[in-house]
Amino acid sequence: MDLEVSPGLTIPERELNWRFSRSSGPGGQHVNTSDTRVELSWNVAGSTAISDEQRELLLTRLGDRIVAGSVTIAASEHRSQLRNRETALRKLAGLVSRGLAAGPRRRRATKPTRGSVRRHLAAKQQRSTTKRNRQRPSAE
Repeated sequence: MDLEVSPGLTIPERELNWRFSRSSGPGGQHVNTSDTRVELSWNVAGSTAISDEQRELLLTRLGDRIVAGSVTIAASEHRSQLRNRETALRKLAGLVSRGLAAGPRRRRATKPTRGSVRRHLAAKQQRSTTKRNRQRPSAE
């Protein structure tokens, strides 16, 4: 069950490490007897599925989520282990795709147009005239 992150990137199943434990939350007595909580780990630093450039990009962008070269996702939203496994896979795919996504384009600085500068100065002049007319007349 390989994880397809994007059409060009698939993480093989052998690189995914699963851990299961008892989950808290809904389920009543079922919670105390079954291991439904899922932890999915993927070793980013040692992965063969990604290129060196992608690895560097992920290590820098996901730096706070990576511990000892691995990123770990936990899922315990559902009562069944299977659904939690699917949720964990979806979360990991989203995290990796966001980490590899191109950043926003840089803003290109622009100058205001001549007309907008003229309108801005005309509005300031009008405001200045309005305030000057509100003053008390001089004693002269």
